[in-house]
Amino acid sequence: MDRAAAAIAFNQLHKSYGPVPVLRGMSGQIYPGEVVAIIGSSGCGKSTLLRCFNRLETINNGSLVVNGIDLSHPKLDRKTLCQLRQQVGMVFQQFNLFPHLTVLDNLTLSPQKVLGQSQGQSRETARHYLDKVGLLAKASAYPEELSGGQKQRVAIARSLCMNPQIILFDEPTSALDPELVGEVLAVMQQLATEGMTMVVVTHEMQFARDVATRVLFLNQGQIEEQGPAREVMGNPQSDRLKTFLSRITGAALAQTA
Repeated sequence: MDRAAAAIAFNQLHKSYGPVPVLRGMSGQIYPGEVVAIIGSSGCGKSTLLRCFNRLETINNGSLVVNGIDLSHPKLDRKTLCQLRQQVGMVFQQFNLFPHLTVLDNLTLSPQKVLGQSQGQSRETARHYLDKVGLLAKASAYPEELSGGQKQRVAIARSLCMNPQIILFDEPTSALDPELVGEVLAVMQQLATEGMTMVVVTHEMQFARDVATRVLFLNQGQIEEQGPAREVMGNPQSDRLKTFLSRITGAALAQTA
């Protein structure tokens, strides 16, 4: 692939919290239309790396360019940051829906405030994406009336309403009951088939293997192994990845026993 065409390019990223290093010189590229799954044990730097991609976290050293915007610049202005957040959507573990707003109002708020859309235009777009995630009938409902899986699908629809070029998912199914995971992954799989650029921090190994274009396996703040998803997960090279996959698989089997 042409390196110049990377949607996200990072080189020698370092991030510490006080004296504790979290990212220890990570480098890589993510290209338009790719679905990249980031996997690894808790504390290895997965969510920190993801949050750097839309500058919810700032890096200490290295270079990071997302959609042509240099996020390593120490004095990124507010206008440029706002532009970045429009282009790069984020879906969190805990949904982050406004409890006092209906589903429809949750989806139309940012397009009206940030993109300057009219009420009519934003509502039409919101209904389109609610229909896409199978929740048009819930447009007038409040978040407390939804299941966890429905809330997460609404959160995905909300991100899509901003017409992002990249969507970041931070363990989007980790807060869900096991029986609700499938409905969220189905929506994400549909987005993948439509060519959405996605970076997904996940413990869903089957999703990573079957849907992701590539996998990045993080260990102690570094990318220990990466490559095509089926190849990496079907034939891991590092002992650490072999151990990680066996533990994850064992835990999943125990859950379904």
